[in-house]
Amino acid sequence: MSEDSTPGSAPSETYHDPTSIASVIDHTLLKPEASREDIITVCEEAAKYRFAAVCVNPLWTALVHSTLKGSGVKTCSVIGFPFGATPTDVKVYEARGANLDGADEIDMVIDIAAARANDRDAVLADIAAVADAVHAGGAILKVILETHLLSDEQKRMVCEAAAEAGADFVKTSTGFSGGGATVEDIALMRDAVGPHLGVKASGGVRSIDDARAMLRAGATRIGASSSVAIVKGEQAAGGY
Repeated sequence: MSEDSTPGSAPSETYHDPTSIASVIDHTLLKPEASREDIITVCEEAAKYRFAAVCVNPLWTALVHSTLKGSGVKTCSVIGFPFGATPTDVKVYEARGANLDGADEIDMVIDIAAARANDRDAVLADIAAVADAVHAGGAILKVILETHLLSDEQKRMVCEAAAEAGADFVKTSTGFSGGGATVEDIALMRDAVGPHLGVKASGGVRSIDDARAMLRAGATRIGASSSVAIVKGEQAAGGY
């Protein structure tokens, strides 16, 4: 794993300007109506601005991998998305497929129902099985909490379970269930996982000021569909 992708690396103070922040942004297109042309456009933008990764639904993983070849931008796929209400063995199957299609990073949604029921064993088992599959394929795993559906105690429990299960990142939100990243949640998640895991702020990060606030709170990666607006120093009207 290269130095700039180390999950728990503290965000550099050089991220004060929009262009440098590009290196910690996952340029994201997860809308179900996205077309092949839309995906290629996102890849071209990612290569131009040097984003960390392009994050897409599994259907597009192979296309993103081939389009980004030689660009230095990573391919990120999602699994169990967007609700996490998928049996663990199906998530494992999805992870293996994403690995085969060239994913460098995989973002999984937890078993939200188990987390809300405070069933730590179920949450841990779900993440651990996926982590094993993801790592066997040479990728890294980000674990999506869907923070606005959980209490602070449940957020902390999931973060600690993710660390124990071998995940590489914890992540706030899918962007499909309301809510989104907050400075308070990022600080809580960073405290829960310590310095060695990455923390990804996703959902509602639409400006350079939003991104800076998340990085100051402890995020090491930003997930956004408004990535181009962010690096241009603009305020996006909406989106992931």
